[in-house]
This record gives sequence, structure tokens and C-alpha cells, in this order.
Amino acid sequence: MNLHVSVGCSRLIVSPWQRRWQPAFALFAGLTVGTGAHAEEHVYQPLAGAVMQSELEPTVVTAVQQQSPLTVVTDPKAPRQPVPASDGADYLKTIPGFSAIRNGGSNGDPVLRGMFGSRLNIRTNGGLMLGACPARMDAPTSYIAPETYDKLTVIKGPQSVIWGPGASAGTVLFEREPEHFGELGSRLHASLLGGSNGRFDKVIDGAVGGSQGYLRLIGNQAQADDYDSGSGDEVPSRWKKWNTDVALGWTPDEDTLIELTAGRGNGEARYAGRSMDGSQFLRESLGLRFEKSNLGGVLDKLEAQVYYNYADHVMDNFRLRTPDPTSSMPMPMAAQVDRRTLGTRVAATLRWSDVELVTGIDALRSEHRARSSSYSMMTDIYTDTDKFAWSKDATMHNYGVFAELTWNLAERQRVIGGARVDRASAKDWRTSISSMMGSSPNPTAGDTRADTLPSGFARYEYDLADSPTTLYAGLGHAQRFPDYWELFSADDGPDGAANAFAGIKPEKTTQLDFGVQYASDDLQAWASGYVGQVRDYILFTYTSGGMMGDTSQAENIDARIMGGELGTAYRLSDAWKTDATLAYAWGKNSSDGKALPQMPPLEARLGLSYEQGDWSAGALWRLVAAQNRVAEGQGNVVGQDFGKSAGFGVFSLNGAYRISEQVKISAGVDNLFDKAYSEHLNLAGDAGFGFPAEPVAIDEPGRTLWTKVDLSF
Repeated sequence: MNLHVSVGCSRLIVSPWQRRWQPAFALFAGLTVGTGAHAEEHVYQPLAGAVMQSELEPTVVTAVQQQSPLTVVTDPKAPRQPVPASDGADYLKTIPGFSAIRNGGSNGDPVLRGMFGSRLNIRTNGGLMLGACPARMDAPTSYIAPETYDKLTVIKGPQSVIWGPGASAGTVLFEREPEHFGELGSRLHASLLGGSNGRFDKVIDGAVGGSQGYLRLIGNQAQADDYDSGSGDEVPSRWKKWNTDVALGWTPDEDTLIELTAGRGNGEARYAGRSMDGSQFLRESLGLRFEKSNLGGVLDKLEAQVYYNYADHVMDNFRLRTPDPTSSMPMPMAAQVDRRTLGTRVAATLRWSDVELVTGIDALRSEHRARSSSYSMMTDIYTDTDKFAWSKDATMHNYGVFAELTWNLAERQRVIGGARVDRASAKDWRTSISSMMGSSPNPTAGDTRADTLPSGFARYEYDLADSPTTLYAGLGHAQRFPDYWELFSADDGPDGAANAFAGIKPEKTTQLDFGVQYASDDLQAWASGYVGQVRDYILFTYTSGGMMGDTSQAENIDARIMGGELGTAYRLSDAWKTDATLAYAWGKNSSDGKALPQMPPLEARLGLSYEQGDWSAGALWRLVAAQNRVAEGQGNVVGQDFGKSAGFGVFSLNGAYRISEQVKISAGVDNLFDKAYSEHLNLAGDAGFGFPAEPVAIDEPGRTLWTKVDLSF
């Protein structure tokens, strides 16, 4: 277990002394330590075999390789390039197939293979942390500080059913491992990061305990100022965050665990691509889990958990910016929303000689509220909390039963399959619907809608006899109930429907996944591809409203998707290694023949690294192609296509030096040549910050220096 104690910061804007010191610290370490990167993580092993390393490695991660069919496992504590992640979406971008709808400095929204939102099942310690903003200003990953977790697991495609409903694009698990002390002892991990643009992070993670139990404390604080783009323009993007979590575990024997967890965090961020900023990202979490292993006989393991997550989010246009008198919000305005999520999961693992079965049930309840469900609240929302009453607008439930089986057909053959059935429902509590034009009665006030949704998959894996090669193919089907944003955020629903709540149908994805995995002493190579059909794909179409902003319509279409990822890591010599990854996603709106919007372009990462003793050095070249297949004015609740995008290449250097087994310094220079560029998945700059009325994508950071110190005792 690890203990992090967060060190808070009283202000978002750092002092002039900090602004001078942080880039100098990064530059000094970058010059004295050297530049370079260890370019991959490559140990071919199944998910169950992933083991945390207790000794710091003199490496920096620039690309994460796929360890087993459709599964990626990595250590989120490891230094990475670009500059170590500010949130969960930022970290996921280092995994081939992932991208993010950029939001400026932090709090982007992750995208896997062009799929967004609840098509990705993102779990933290087995629980679901859902944001509250109707426009996903606080995406679920914005509440995740990656370095405070021990393991990150990604399962691509609809190829798992045991972690909850949906998951048509994939499953993402941020996990903290239970602590194990054979005798009275302690452990500590800490890190300090300084960088350009006022970047300053602190993490401390420690645990004490013995054979009967443990106490773990985890904390982090991170912040950054507005960054400068490659063209020298300042981009409004400053942010700060902190988190503190505690875990108390009881281990009466080596096969039993009872763990109680609690956590709290907060932050703020301003956004160049939005008309309001996030002034509060309050998170509260509670969890209780039980595990009993090695029971003997057929029943091998029992596990159960219950969790509670609360998000309290405030957005305004005056604390982190000055209101724009020419905009649709010329006066100071604020809005507050919150969301309570309560869930539980019970699972049993049964084993026979050649078969393992995981089966169980899960349940979820989520309640969303807003302060008068409008954006008309003035500044006294912060001082007069009784003046504006909370109004519940939605409750959502899901009850599921699942079973997933692994069958070893022969020495080199396996079949993995699973099925689940979910009963999902949502209730519309809104008495009226508010917009920039005012309020109108809600035609679905008090209505409840519900669906029974089956999902399942089957995958065959075959290990070649004379080669360390695994071939696999799997067919999966996932039915996904529309999420909160799809039901309640769109201004209009499908043609002929009263609104989105009444008219949007569940999404149905059928996808074939296939690939090959190879691993030898000097070479690791893998390729994964997919072809899929999405019935009733949920699409947002935007219509410009001029000064009053855009209006959105949610509708169902049919879509076809395909693409894949491949990667290789080759040891040229004892010291030199090279690696490369490639990812491509393609989508078509089958209903009208257009491109499916918000699809990331072709992307490649090329790395070369040198590692000798306690030193490593290397380079990363990220190449992104132009995206010409767009559907202007269409997208999702966060982003839309507003034009074609140009390709670009970004070259970066980094390196690391292990002072001892417990102390490591890493440093990097991202975007070495200070290139001006923007990502295709992006928001347009807001006119309130001086961006033009015509949509212009927000530029990414220019040359960025950073240095990170890790300690592990």
C-alpha cells in the first residue's frame, strides 16, 4: 500500500518567486541529468501476473505496450513523457488507441478508438466516480490523480463484463493494491515535480502496518499557470488540484482483507474553450471492501464492496476571468451542480481443473441536482447558500448480473467468454427546461424510462507451438443505456420526440476484435484490430445560435467503425532499445454516408533510448496525420468537428538518473523545437478570451521543461 499526504496551496496564481524558480529548477536538472527516455514497458505476462516493482528503475515511460490480448497494464507512478499527467485523461493518452478532447491545461475527456463518454467504463478502486457538469467540464477522469494509484489496467473493446454496464469501447481500471506487511513496518513513496508555466506537483504516499492490518495515507497537490503556445501566445489554462485519501485495512490472515477507504479533493481550472470556468471540483469518496481468497474446493474467492462518490461542482465566469460584456453572459454568473453515486458489487470466483468462472451482481444509483437548474445565479451563490434552493433533475439506477469464464481447452488454447444482463432506468425530475431563451414546461416531468439490456462476448486465444506468439479473435456485443449527458444535456431530442429523454434509444455495439502478440528476449511486437457496427449510435448535432450560443440536438444513427493499434519494442544491444506504436480509428455515419465525427487522426510514436547502469537517455518523436474526414457541426456533448485539421510532429527528449535504489531524478524537454500546433480533438477558443468568432482550435503548449524527483523507502 502507499501513503500520499497532499500539501495544499492557498492560491491558484503562484508567486513571482515560484514562477522564476520552477522553470530554473527544470532547466538545471535537465542540463545536469541529461536528456532521454526509456521508451516502453515490456514484460509479456497476463493481467493476473502484473507485479509492482519495489525498486525504482532509471527509466521514463514514453509509450505503453500491450502485455496480453487486448489488455494493457502499467504503473501510473512511473515518470512519463510528455510532462507527468495532471489527471486520468492526460495519462491515458500515452496508451496507443487513446486520445483526449483537449480542454486546455487540464481536465480533458478521454477517447478510445474514437469512442467517448460512458462508452468507456472508467473505475477507481472498483467504484464509479461520475462528474456533475451538464457539459462534462468535470469529466470523471478530472477527479483522478494517476500517481496516487498503484496499477492502471485497460481492456480494449467489449471484451469484459465483470466491471459494470456499457463498456462498448473498453474498460479502464485505476486501482490501489492492498498493503501486505509480514511484520511491523512501513513504506513511503514521494515525488516532487517542477516545470515550465508554473507547474509544481507534490505527492506523498505511505503506509504503516503489521501482519494484522495497515494504515495508508495518500495525498497530492498540483498546479500550473497559463501556458504559452509554440507561437508565443498565452493560453488561458491555469489550474490547481489537491487530493487526500486514507485506507484502513484489517488482514486477520493472509487470505482475508477488510478495507475501509475515505477521500476528499478539490480544485479549480480556467478554460480557454468555454464561456465559464470550473471554480470548484469537490470530491468526497467512501468505500468498504471484503476479500476472502483460497477458500479451497470449487469456490476459490469471494469479494464484495460498497462505495459512495460525491461530486460538487461550481462553474462561473468571474473568479478566474473577467466577464465579457459582448457575450451571451455579460454579467457575473455562476451555477452549481452535484451528483451522488452509490454502488455495490459482489462476486465469486469458482475454479475447476481447466475452468475459472467469475460471477456476481452489481448495482448503482446516481442522483443529480442543480441550483435552480439554470445559469442565472449571481455571485452571492458563494455567500448566500440558502437563497438558491437545490433542485433534483435526474435519478438513474442500474442492476446487473454477470458471469465471465476462462476455459483452458488444451495446453495452448483458451476460450474466454462472458455475459451480463442489466436493468437500467432513469427518472426525469425537471418541471421546466431552461435555456438561453428562458424556461419552458418540461413535457416529460416525472416520467421514468427503463430498459433490460443484454451484453456478452467470446474470445479464442491460441499460442503457437514453436514461437512465443499468441493469436486471438473475439466477438463482443454491448448494449448501453443513454447516460445523464445524453438524456438531459441536449437542447432537443430526435425529430418527433418531446426531448432527448423521451426519444434517445439505447446504443448497441457489435464488434470483432482480433490480433497477435509476440514476445521474446529482444523483441516484443503486437497488433490489434477491430471492426464494428453500432446501432442507434448517439450523435449530437449543433446549430449556431449566434450571440445566444449553439443549440444541440441528440439523435440515434447507425454507424460503422474500424481501426487498430500496433506496437513493437526491440533491444538493439544491452544498452540501446527502440520502440514504435501506431494507432488508427475510422468511423462512418451509415445513416447519411458522412464521416463519424470526433475521430482522432492516425498517430505514430517513435522512440529510441539508451540505458546503462543507473542512467537512461532517449528521444520521442510523435507524428500525427492530418484529419480530413470530418462532419462539421456534429460530435458529442463536449466537442464537435469544426473543420479539418493539419498534421504535425513533436520531438521531445528526456532522461533519468538513479542516485540510489530509493532516489531517482528524471527530466524532460517536451516539444523541443517549440512547434505551434493543435490537436484535432479540441475545443474552439472562447471569444471572451479574445479568440475570433469563427471556431479556432486551442493551441497546445510550446517548449516545456520539467524535472521530477521520486523517492521510495
